Amino acid sequence: MFWDEELYRQTLSFSAKAHAKQMIGGMEIPYLKHISAVTMETLSAIMHSPEQDWDVNLALQCALLHDVIEDTHIDYEEVVMSFGKKVADGVLALTKNDKLPKNEQMQDSLNRIVAQGKEVRLVKMCDRIDNLYLPPIYWTSAKRKYYQQEGQLILDTLKGVCPYAENRLAQKIEAYSKYF
Repeated sequence: MFWDEELYRQTLSFSAKAHAKQMIGGMEIPYLKHISAVTMETLSAIMHSPEQDWDVNLALQCALLHDVIEDTHIDYEEVVMSFGKKVADGVLALTKNDKLPKNEQMQDSLNRIVAQGKEVRLVKMCDRIDNLYLPPIYWTSAKRKYYQQEGQLILDTLKGVCPYAENRLAQKIEAYSKYF
């Protein structure tokens, strides 16, 4: 199980530039910390699942880029030009469609993620694992409960590809109850 170090560096640099001025909500921590944590979770899950035939480069690139379309000035076409259609399609699936009503966005994204394959499914689970560490201080108890329920929807919809990540996500969902 190997990955292309140069491709990783190129993708990391692209993501770092795209998210350069962005901070994690309610904190004075660069957003790149979240991107790095999701990528680490993804790589850890892959390493704990050697029986799977993973496209490690695809998984790592999608992890590094998972928020560039949703949260920055970067669009789908730019990701295609920089990294190819397969990576761009994965990143687009991980991007909520803001033209839909808020209550439909996650299910729509999950449907598109499932169509992309196991690497993109894994990235979404790892994204939620990292997001369940600590909620923004300004979130209400109701928002935190909703976020936990959404985490369960993610697990229920995407499970079946990586028991290691699924167990980690289930543990984080359960532990998140302490925040409300």
